Amino acid sequence: MNEGPASPSVPEAGAPRPGSVSVRLPSGNSNVTYVIIGITIFVYLLQLLSDFLLGSDVLTQLGAKSNEAIRAGELWRLITPILLHGPPWHIGFNMYALYALGRGLERRMGHGRFLLLYLLAGFAGNVFSFLITPASSVGASTSIFGLIAAEGVFLYQNRRLFGKESRQAMNNIVFVILLNLFIGFSSSGLIDNWGHVGGLLGGAIFTWFAGPLWEVTGIFPDLHLSDKREFRDVIVGTAMVVVIFGGFAVWNILFRA
Repeated sequence: MNEGPASPSVPEAGAPRPGSVSVRLPSGNSNVTYVIIGITIFVYLLQLLSDFLLGSDVLTQLGAKSNEAIRAGELWRLITPILLHGPPWHIGFNMYALYALGRGLERRMGHGRFLLLYLLAGFAGNVFSFLITPASSVGASTSIFGLIAAEGVFLYQNRRLFGKESRQAMNNIVFVILLNLFIGFSSSGLIDNWGHVGGLLGGAIFTWFAGPLWEVTGIFPDLHLSDKREFRDVIVGTAMVVVIFGGFAVWNILFRA
């Protein structure tokens, strides 16, 4: 079972410091984050209803990560686990982490890139779990670990803008990752830690190629941040994750019993 991670705090660019210039942040809303939370909660309610009416969680039976079912051709199980959860604390922990991390990331990345990041990280996490562990699993934390990795990559690639705050925030992110992985590997198989590792890798790869790369533009004092990334960079980042982890999945299906 996946478990959601604790969430790091990330500084906002443009906060004035002595001797610095205030820069306007790109504006936007976090609607996709709220939609994902709403859909995930709705699916969880359907899980509860199924269990109450039918005596079993049919959605988990049909959508959990199951190596045997994936090898039998049920490839949707490499993505559907991000919508499914176990006990109430499981979904509560994951949705809190998504709320805390997702809003800021979505404002920086935009709706489309953020949704791609969430889905690709979940896919990468479930593929990595499929490669390494035979245990079934559900949970959105594969995607959420991808969001944590995306925060780290974003801060690193834009470290000249954030200054000292970026180093502190990146240290916080590294600490959160190591702490959650330690908890996962100490959980006696209750947590799908390899799924978390895959989510981290998928989120980091996508953001490295497609994440926001800010530069200061405009004429003083009307300065603002512009994203240097182009649509082709998003295509490249998406293709990298799909090819790498899709290749792992195909190899595992065809050549491993």
